[in-house]
This record gives sequence, structure tokens and C-alpha cells, in this order.
Amino acid sequence: MSHSLNKIWIHSIWATKNRYPYITSKIESEVHGKMLSEFNKMDCSVKIINGMPDHVHCLYLLNPNRSIADVLKQVKGGSAFAINELGLIPDKFGWQTGYASYSVSESALQRVYDYIKNQKQHHTQKTFEDEYNELIQLMNNSPSISI
Repeated sequence: MSHSLNKIWIHSIWATKNRYPYITSKIESEVHGKMLSEFNKMDCSVKIINGMPDHVHCLYLLNPNRSIADVLKQVKGGSAFAINELGLIPDKFGWQTGYASYSVSESALQRVYDYIKNQKQHHTQKTFEDEYNELIQLMNNSPSISI
């Protein structure tokens, strides 16, 4: 084969600094727009970005020339810089250091998309911490994750 083909869907999740609910409904679309702009700079196509005031979920195609760590460093750093430059919140905005990322098969793509799209409804029944711990347990107990 004379060329390479990669199509790796990634579901990444990360939280605001100290889990503070900075991303209010008033600024949510602008914050997500800044994140989208940073994904575009890394040549990663985004299917959806959504979340809650204290965390975000993103579903995107990983650029095969980039690592997940490099992509998220750019997205988190660039979006935090833009949010602060625009003064979207009165405090200094920042993201927590870590993140969680999972590969998503084509067969699960719609399910993960719907899960991310319905975050606000989902979190009326489950906290972020419960959700995160569930994902970790699923990873540790099963070779595949279904959301």
C-alpha cells in the first residue's frame, strides 16, 4: 500500500480549574467556539463539543500527525488564553491539568455523540465524579466500553 489511512475518533473529557462552574449558559457557546477554533488549528475535525459548567466532552477525529496530548495541550491552552483575553469571566479562567480520552469505534459513534449531546439531561441524575468513576471502572473491567 502506497499511502496511509487513519480515522481515529477520540472522546476527551476535562474539567475547569478546581472544578469551578465557570462555563455558564451565557458564555458556553463562545467557550465551545474557542475550543473548536483550537481543534481546527490542530487539523482535528470536531463532531461535537458539549458539557456542564465545570467540565467538557469533545468528540473529534485525531490528526494522525498529532498525539492526543499535543492536541489537548493546544485546545486547553489556546481556549483558556482566548477566554481570558476576551474577559468572558471576571476571574482568571483555567482548565485542570489532566484529561480522559477514549477511542471510539465507528459502530459506537452515534451513541457517544448522543451521550455528549445530552450532557445536561444526563447530569440531572449523575455527578461528574460518578460518571468519571464509572468510565474508569468500565475500562478496568472490560476490554470495550459502551456508553
